[in-house]
Amino acid sequence: MGFQGTYGFSVYDNSGRLVFRVDNYSRRQKYLTKEIVLMDGNGKALICLRPQIMSMHDRWNAYEVEECLFRKQPNSKLFSMKRYSMLQNVYKAEVLVKTSADNNKPKLVPGFRIEGCFERRNCKIYNSKGEEVAQISRKTIGETSSVLLGNDVFSLVIHPGFNCTMVMAFVIVMDRLR
Repeated sequence: MGFQGTYGFSVYDNSGRLVFRVDNYSRRQKYLTKEIVLMDGNGKALICLRPQIMSMHDRWNAYEVEECLFRKQPNSKLFSMKRYSMLQNVYKAEVLVKTSADNNKPKLVPGFRIEGCFERRNCKIYNSKGEEVAQISRKTIGETSSVLLGNDVFSLVIHPGFNCTMVMAFVIVMDRLR
């Protein structure tokens, strides 16, 4: 994964193929950002991310692309991600995911937590059962080298059976929570 100088980023798999990207990833203040769109390697929009302007915990919401881009106030969130608390360690975040309640009304419940320091590219993503589903770490040159590349290039390992698009959306939001 590599962040570009344009504040966009490109994600390559272990074969060197482009699998995800974000273009026009500006560093404007949260209250000026409309949305960030995660695309696949071919440019197809996958998930739309929007900051929640009035939020004490720096919350971001994820929506289906069609609903986000064509509605000013989208109704159905895929997930909502926030810092645990401004008073606690700022590197921890929580992801609330959409689920159906007893009366079939969707609601958001804790689904994932991020622990560690994203700025140092040393963090893990855990599901609600406490199982690790992904890990972010600094990238080195070669497998046995101790030469670290810059923070704009890092490794992301996603465990089998987990939705890679969701993890990429988490990474985008973590970068914005800094």
